[in-house]
Amino acid sequence: MNASALCAQEAEVASPCINICRMDETSGYCEGCRRSLEEIACWSAYSPAEKRAVLALLRARKPIL
Repeated sequence: MNASALCAQEAEVASPCINICRMDETSGYCEGCRRSLEEIACWSAYSPAEKRAVLALLRARKPIL
């Protein structure tokens, strides 16, 4: 993989949204993607590293919902 492709891969982190957009009142997380309202609202402004950090948190949130 060339440097340009690596840079493009680094810049692109897909949203975890699955179009089931309902907030769970107990946890405060979206029932579809398990993000908080703040994480959803800020997603487009997050750096790739910040997005990956949020994605890492989502795995642990699954049992909460």
